[in-house]
Amino acid sequence: MKYKQIKWLILFIPTLTIALWEYIRHEFLLSYISMEVGNFLSPIFVFIVTLVFLRHLFSILERMQEELRLAKAKEAARLEREKLARELHDGIAQSLFLLSVKMNKFGRKNALENDPDFEKIKQTLQHVHEDTRQAITNLKYIPQEGSFSWTESIYQFVTDLKNQHLMDVHLEWEIRENALSSKEKVELFACIKEAVMNVIKHAKTNKVWIQAKETNNGWICRVKDQGIGFTNEAVSSNKGYGLQIIKDRARDMEWEFSLKNIANETIMEIKKESK
Repeated sequence: MKYKQIKWLILFIPTLTIALWEYIRHEFLLSYISMEVGNFLSPIFVFIVTLVFLRHLFSILERMQEELRLAKAKEAARLEREKLARELHDGIAQSLFLLSVKMNKFGRKNALENDPDFEKIKQTLQHVHEDTRQAITNLKYIPQEGSFSWTESIYQFVTDLKNQHLMDVHLEWEIRENALSSKEKVELFACIKEAVMNVIKHAKTNKVWIQAKETNNGWICRVKDQGIGFTNEAVSSNKGYGLQIIKDRARDMEWEFSLKNIANETIMEIKKESK
């Protein structure tokens, strides 16, 4: 039913109701119902019809208005996301790319290709550039409608890894949807993505395991691989831009963070224990 049709029905139903009642009353019921009783029954019939029919029409109208409001809000959000993505692409992303080109040129000119500090700066710059490109992609991606849960977003992330990076991902996810707060979901998901990106960039393997389960007083999440691993110095100091991001997030959330090599496996672990 269209919006205009509902409005006209709301206007005409009470009028038609009283007109029909007055016709029936004068044509067929005058000998049975007095004028006073008929006048008393008229508003009662109008009220009953209004209660039965118009309330339903009003609910349809309110639902249509709410859907229209949500559609406008989603369209406004989509346009804002596109605008932000365009600004990131035309501004920060291009500036980072230009900076990367100049950095490479500066390194060749001054013979700094083998300098560890210079290489670390280049890696950090590349990492920031990739994060910016990923942010642009996320802004262009329209979230799925309906009851698309956060847990399902984990599975979607794994699917994207398999399709885009040809990774063999083994997912064992046993944390319930309501076991984490909204902020914990955002921070944990960011840590998992960062850890997996580290595997893709540095571990030289296409296999990764993502394991998460609840414990008696919290939960534990692991990301492990069987790649080339970290050096003992890196494991003990947790050096690296990506690892530092994960450490900072875990510290801010008061989670336990660890990184270790065990039996040719590199294991990043984040644990929460309720106090």
